[in-house]
Amino acid sequence: MDKLLVANRGEIALRIMRTATSMGLRTVAVFTAADRDAPHVRTADEAVEVSSYLDIDAIVGVARDVGADAIHPGYGFLSERSAFARAIEGADGVRLVGPSADVMDAMGKKDAARDIAIAAGVPVVPSHELPSEVEEGAPSYELPSEVEEGALAPVTKPMHYPVLVKAAAGGGGKGMRIVRGAGDFDAALAAAKREALSAFGDDTILIEKYVERGRHIEVQVIADHHGNVVHLFERDCSTQRRHQKVLEEAPAPTITDAQRDVVTTSAVDLARAVGYTNAGTVEFLLDSDSGEVYFLEMNTRLQVEHPVTEEVVRVRGDKLDLVELQLRVAAGETLGFGQDDVTVAGHAIEARIYAEDSFNGFLPQAGRADLVRWSGSARVDHALESGQVVSTSFDPMLGKVIAWGEDRETARARLLDALDGSAVLGLTTNMGFVRALAASDEFRDATIDTAWLDRAEVPAPSADVPLVLAAWVDAALASPRFAGVAGDPFAPDGWRSAGPSSPTLVALEHAGEVHELVVDVAAGTVDGPDEKRRQVLERELADHVAILSIDGHDERAVVNAQRHVIEVSHRGQRFVLERPDAFADHGPAAGDGTILAPMPGTVLDVLVTVGQQVAEGETLGAMEAMKMELALKAPFAGTVAQVDVVVGQQVALGATLIVVEAAE
Repeated sequence: MDKLLVANRGEIALRIMRTATSMGLRTVAVFTAADRDAPHVRTADEAVEVSSYLDIDAIVGVARDVGADAIHPGYGFLSERSAFARAIEGADGVRLVGPSADVMDAMGKKDAARDIAIAAGVPVVPSHELPSEVEEGAPSYELPSEVEEGALAPVTKPMHYPVLVKAAAGGGGKGMRIVRGAGDFDAALAAAKREALSAFGDDTILIEKYVERGRHIEVQVIADHHGNVVHLFERDCSTQRRHQKVLEEAPAPTITDAQRDVVTTSAVDLARAVGYTNAGTVEFLLDSDSGEVYFLEMNTRLQVEHPVTEEVVRVRGDKLDLVELQLRVAAGETLGFGQDDVTVAGHAIEARIYAEDSFNGFLPQAGRADLVRWSGSARVDHALESGQVVSTSFDPMLGKVIAWGEDRETARARLLDALDGSAVLGLTTNMGFVRALAASDEFRDATIDTAWLDRAEVPAPSADVPLVLAAWVDAALASPRFAGVAGDPFAPDGWRSAGPSSPTLVALEHAGEVHELVVDVAAGTVDGPDEKRRQVLERELADHVAILSIDGHDERAVVNAQRHVIEVSHRGQRFVLERPDAFADHGPAAGDGTILAPMPGTVLDVLVTVGQQVAEGETLGAMEAMKMELALKAPFAGTVAQVDVVVGQQVALGATLIVVEAAE
């Protein structure tokens, strides 16, 4: 194998290329028009544009054209599409870094995979056979309260609630409903079938016992083409929201040795039974009440959370690289080690960073990431950099922060530290949410089950400390020590606060409330925002990093101070602190009638056209920035000479929106 095509984007494409390059392989990227300047395109030795990451013919054609020996699909997109695997199998000289198409077909549907698991002696969730048709108004079914002792896969006639109605195809929580009573069954079944058909083109449904307090345990397996299959121990992915994983860790912190033996042995047995090759993951549900474990499904690809396995598993004492193992297996090599050579050292925890507003309904976010900082104290797999535009066209995951420790608590503390040292400004992410979650007593004590996040609430971080940090930075920038600094470390647009350094009144608006803080840099005090005086000792103020001792506690933040707003990332959470008079005139930032974007945002409305006469103060359009709608008003009476934007357009700070020429 000399040349590898990576049929993916983002952090996983970079992750695969990193290993391939270290092995001396040339790498080929594919990209769409939206990703022309993406990091994975710049990193690859070659890059070819395709219409879509889902275009099987185009991607296989690129592999042939560039002479690639293999294609690595990463995760998502085509990674578990048997049609893709089959197309590669039909392309001479190209191989898939993954299992065969037949194996994908066998394990890709939960009902078929369940049957294979039963044949292999793997325990599965008790289920009910759904009748071919459910008559409208017919009574729903009852599961028995007791399951026959020793039965691996009891098929039951009556139903005992609650049950889980779920799609046999696909994953990610789509086509899945919890039913707690007979009166809700028919509606849940119909809804699950509709969603499954829309998402996967297949409305086949399974009905299984619903485990109220379950933990999600998965086992990493690796198998070569010579009959060797080993497990690389287990991960716990119980911290999830609506079946989407948020925090993952290895090894699983709560299972017994007997439970570990069941899941690891079952995973290897299942892989052997289906003739699996390459890396795969077998997922199980652990019933916390009964202690029983049940097979859920098999993922026939590399998992998002594979780094926690890499961080803790040792092969003959050395750390492993799962992507390297994948590539060597695809090249026909043997694993070169057995089960007795595999051990675990320490503990690792991974936090997924998404472009979403976790404290506002988990709404997806898009826009320009003005300032991005990733901690150097932990492993970070990412593809997000300062100035990059994040769209809603792709998966919202931006990166993963992975911390290792000699034990779980050390790993957790290091994860918190790494999240404290990371920041994304200009764009809202879930970093503050996962930081608060990892710091919670429930995660510390490993009591979170798979449904915990759906019934519990993680409190939003307070703005008190960020307000003090922002006010101090604002006042400090006005001091003489910054007067001659070339390239302000806090203000990329060239703006610097002006005025006396001490004492300084700083007014900042957050969540619709204006806070007034009095900062005395010389005396080391900040009064407010709650009428409390805080003693402040400045430890560092450079390169967008502010470290202050506030009442004896060191607080670190990444700060971006601009003309109209100060953004602060504190403990991972982004705070947008506006100057209350920043948009009082909503007029031009240039004195010649040029109306500039006061902040990065989205154009909501354009009310004028070129040549139109406008009056002073007339509203010309509107934009939304930082969840605030801003009217764009004419600075004086005149004629619209230029309109450079359209509704829906994302604009950067300072972009020209509209130009008005003064009336003669």
